Amino acid sequence: MTYKQQFIRFLAECGVLKFGTFQLKSGRIAPYFLNAGEYKKGSQLKRLGEFYADCIADHKIRADTLFGPAYKGVPLALSAAVALYEKYGVDVNFSFDRKEIKDHGEGGMFVGKQPEDGEKIVIIEDVMTSGKALGEVLPKLRGAARVEIAGMVITVDRMEKALGSEKSAVAQAYEKEGVRVYSIVTIRDIVAALEEGIIEGKEHVPAILSYLEEYGAKE
Repeated sequence: MTYKQQFIRFLAECGVLKFGTFQLKSGRIAPYFLNAGEYKKGSQLKRLGEFYADCIADHKIRADTLFGPAYKGVPLALSAAVALYEKYGVDVNFSFDRKEIKDHGEGGMFVGKQPEDGEKIVIIEDVMTSGKALGEVLPKLRGAARVEIAGMVITVDRMEKALGSEKSAVAQAYEKEGVRVYSIVTIRDIVAALEEGIIEGKEHVPAILSYLEEYGAKE
């Protein structure tokens, strides 16, 4: 299997990828759901980091530092940085932000590598729905130094249009901020895995395709 197919099977085995009827924060009723809260073990986090590393290597993304937005992105960036070194021999820095600036001890907004002019930073996140997280972290990074945001890596591109737009949040990130978003897999990859029997649940394919017909983004 390709690393993409392996990742989809991993999502299903961890219980992160679920099929059924789910109301999303946007109010949309979706036939599938991704619940990152199901990652609970060190073994799962290790494998997740390896899939991020595979995606970074596959797209030849050059990075000096992997950055994890607080709080959910913190363990993701750490596991990806370790995996890049162990699997590909690429030793990168890691960094994450605090929700509130620390005014004692070493102080500051960032933990780990501090942003520097000319530094290539790749943001590591779970999924992108509205682009809100990216919009919150970019001013912090760009305000700290003249960094280059070399990309953002997420697990699954839902490929659906953002609220009030015909374009996806992924497309908007590049259009508005100049940040390319790379995903380990897309919802179309998941549909293909269902159809090919990589994971169980082929009966859910018509509902997913119908959902994409209504909410799929026009890139």
